[in-house]
Amino acid sequence: MAEMTAPIVELAEWFETPPGKYVLDWERARFDEAVADVFGFYAWQMGLSAPDLLLNNRMPFKGWIGAEPVEGGVNWQARVVAQPELLPFESQSVDLLLLPHVLECAEAPHLVLREAERVLMPEGRVVISGFNPWSLWGVRNALPGMEPWLPVPLKSQVSLPRLRDWLKLLSFEADRGRHGRFAPACRSEQWLQRWHFMEAMGERWWRMGGAVYVVSAVKRVGGMRLIGPAWKKKPKAAQAAQVVVNRQASDGGS
Repeated sequence: MAEMTAPIVELAEWFETPPGKYVLDWERARFDEAVADVFGFYAWQMGLSAPDLLLNNRMPFKGWIGAEPVEGGVNWQARVVAQPELLPFESQSVDLLLLPHVLECAEAPHLVLREAERVLMPEGRVVISGFNPWSLWGVRNALPGMEPWLPVPLKSQVSLPRLRDWLKLLSFEADRGRHGRFAPACRSEQWLQRWHFMEAMGERWWRMGGAVYVVSAVKRVGGMRLIGPAWKKKPKAAQAAQVVVNRQASDGGS
């Protein structure tokens, strides 16, 4: 019996094709924007080992997590082989976590998000990308009798509104997210470039119709509030002492 290829491996191979590169160029720019101003110590990229989507971040430690060992590629400071639903990290120990197409390649995407919430520090950030099942590419992938267009089946894809609901239930505060790549499904780079004019039109008129999306969310913890340094607080003014005067009424007959 032939061994089945892991979904994340098939995805990595698809990203080497013209439509895959077309998508990955857009996603890389969005990840660069999302991670640029995230500060802390520990940042991890999960699933895809390349490209380095943490390149635009300045944290001192950057590592990779995957279910399958990968040799070569990005020179990560650490490589950890683990299932995304069961990470070998302490709770509240990660500042930034990237999940490029991890949810649609996982058997239990909601458990992946729950594990991400566990390992992230309060105010830590997760950045997620995925295919949009409501796009032209998603529709093309669902047509019966045709060769699958995307490496991820339609039933595994998680729409952005659904993902935002999951994040909200886990006490994440998500941004609106962005959709991109509005061209029809084309296998050749030449035809993808011919349809490139649809990018500007899609951004303006059909924002929910992009083939892929990227969303960023911050872990919020109830009951926490930032307290400034004590020296910034103004001292309370001393209240004036109250003086009680006991007046005796003079005797008019004295």
